[in-house]
Amino acid sequence: MILFFAALLLAGMYFTPIWEILLDAPQYPERLGMKIHIDGISGDLNTINGLNHYIGMKVIEPDSIFELKIMPYILGFLILFGLVTAVTGKRMLLYLWFALLVIAGIAGGIDFYLWEYDYGHNIDPNAIIKVPGMNYQPPLIGSKQLLNFTAHSLPDIGAYFAFIAGALALYVIIREWKSSTKKV
Repeated sequence: MILFFAALLLAGMYFTPIWEILLDAPQYPERLGMKIHIDGISGDLNTINGLNHYIGMKVIEPDSIFELKIMPYILGFLILFGLVTAVTGKRMLLYLWFALLVIAGIAGGIDFYLWEYDYGHNIDPNAIIKVPGMNYQPPLIGSKQLLNFTAHSLPDIGAYFAFIAGALALYVIIREWKSSTKKV
């Protein structure tokens, strides 16, 4: 039952943002922000793209981000695999599902970091505002000062659904392992 719930918990990622990037600056007391969803980006994207133009950053175009096109399918596979694992109760499927959750999380984090790196380092040399040696990569997790902006990058509700699903799967693995060692 716990695994069934964990797999269904992942479905919440279709309906909630998985990551959030917020920008604080004196000229924007209401703060600017982007919410990254499994299949798109919402928030103050037009304003952020307009500001980024001045420092030579690429335009963020959600339709051109390949990962946002394939993530819904990867998530669907993980949900389905989790449900099959819950129904069959096979220990090897449980281990495999947990490994796939961990691999997907690590791969997602690495991919996001690389995207941020490219976005913050590949600056147009003809930008209106040039600060020698400056890069504009937002932090993967946490806060960072970028000129007069403080960028905050944090998991959002959808990421917590994934963390909880993984923690529940790990709990079941540990419980299964403990019960199998008691029988010996």
